[in-house]
Amino acid sequence: MNAPNLYGADSAGLICGFLFGADGQASPLDTPDALRWLQEQASPATPEPGFVWLHFNLSQAATGKWLRENLQLSDLFYESLQDGSRSTRVELDDDTLIAVVNDVHYDFAFEPSDISTLWLSVAPRLVVSARLQPLRSIDRLRDAVRRGERLASSVALLVHLMQDQGDVLINIVRNTTARVDDIEDKLLAGRLETKRADLGALRRLLVRLQRLLAPEPAALFRLLRKPPDWVGEDDLQDLRQSTEEFNVALSDMAALQERIKLLQEEIAARVAEANNRSLFVLTIVTVLALPINIIAGLLGMNVGGIPLADHPHGFWVVVALIVSITAIAGWIALRRPRD
Repeated sequence: MNAPNLYGADSAGLICGFLFGADGQASPLDTPDALRWLQEQASPATPEPGFVWLHFNLSQAATGKWLRENLQLSDLFYESLQDGSRSTRVELDDDTLIAVVNDVHYDFAFEPSDISTLWLSVAPRLVVSARLQPLRSIDRLRDAVRRGERLASSVALLVHLMQDQGDVLINIVRNTTARVDDIEDKLLAGRLETKRADLGALRRLLVRLQRLLAPEPAALFRLLRKPPDWVGEDDLQDLRQSTEEFNVALSDMAALQERIKLLQEEIAARVAEANNRSLFVLTIVTVLALPINIIAGLLGMNVGGIPLADHPHGFWVVVALIVSITAIAGWIALRRPRD
């Protein structure tokens, strides 16, 4: 019998687990050890300093059931897992921080659909994170912890995650700016092979990122104004600073959207100018062909009394008349634009 596909996680859906000691140093932790440590800390004896971080994969069917049966998390956390709203926010519920963070996929390819959600429950002794698809910021945080990154508190982990997300967002803005620079250089060189649809796709991506990644100001303001007692002043200051840095990145993204909008308008204006020029040439050709069409129509009616029918040089007289009228019409048509 083949083993079930656990999508890089164990049978409980745990992707990785870490125990952070008093010095902030992390050590790997599996599911049984994590449950054992949490049960020991819940005993009346004096708990050891530190906290546990458990990261789960929600695409595994058994994960949600395991969380409800083994971890006492806030009801708001479970409600947020089913909530259709995906805006980034950090809320306080019964002395626990509930964070809904949007992030780009690990294999992000500048597509609006390459954005997914990460849910976090941050308590003094336990941090639980869960996602449906591999996300870039949380994977960067996990790699940093494996390389020996020290995190003194659970809020410090949340701050580190937001900083990683801000770095990912800055890289996206930088790469998008490079693309826009290339399009702008081609536009200034007079090459209009770049379609407005390409710029439109980049603009839709930035709009979606800004809408989903921008933290809800009301919830964040309430948290920063009345934080829980177990959040230290240093962690609160780091959280406020990371939020400000994140907002700066979002401001840069908004400025880039305006730049893309101006490029779209410039391309549209140049396309309209090229179309007007083509329409003008077509109109000139039609005007120049009008005399010969009118005269040919009159002489081709095959009725009596056609002028110059018996004249020995009648054909050349008609040709000279057509050329003269055409020259006059061309001079009249071309004189006004030249002026």
